[in-house]
Amino acid sequence: MYSHLNDFPGDIRERAARIKLVCFDVDGTLTDGRLLIDADGRESKTFHVFDGLGMKLLMRHGIAVAFVTARLSPSAERRAHELGVESYTGVHDKLDCVEKIAGRMGIGMDEIAFMGDDLPDLRVMQQVGLSVAPAQAHRWTSERAHWRTVSRGGEGAARELCDLILAAQGHAEHLVSDIAHVTGVRVETQA
Repeated sequence: MYSHLNDFPGDIRERAARIKLVCFDVDGTLTDGRLLIDADGRESKTFHVFDGLGMKLLMRHGIAVAFVTARLSPSAERRAHELGVESYTGVHDKLDCVEKIAGRMGIGMDEIAFMGDDLPDLRVMQQVGLSVAPAQAHRWTSERAHWRTVSRGGEGAARELCDLILAAQGHAEHLVSDIAHVTGVRVETQA
């Protein structure tokens, strides 16, 4: 069994077990929140590879992933394309966007996790089954989230959420043993 799963409160584990779609804000959630804009107006962002692998693992186990961000962001669109996730940029009403995705997928809002870090994320976070804030999220947002990660946005916070969901749905042990089989490395787990 994933040894850290019992570190989470029971209600968080139960919420994570129901998730079929995970939506992420981008700036401050998948990135550190800083915007690097050159003199020609081109932006660049840094994304963490831990987060990308976590999203790929979710999708491998049938859990859909989407970026939902208020900024028009070629960087976010590029990263989403690389990972094979849906990308919604320039979104003015994140709740409406997520409700439309849920409707298209035929799932309830209680089957959605949303990770966000600031006030534009709050409306949707209050309507989903599992709302998560990265460690450095604005206080008004983090105090209203179901759960807050240990890691900061852009530093593996999204991976924490991915790992929680995978573990709560019983996939973590298989992933660890699968990697051990492929690499030949023996992986110790605690009961």
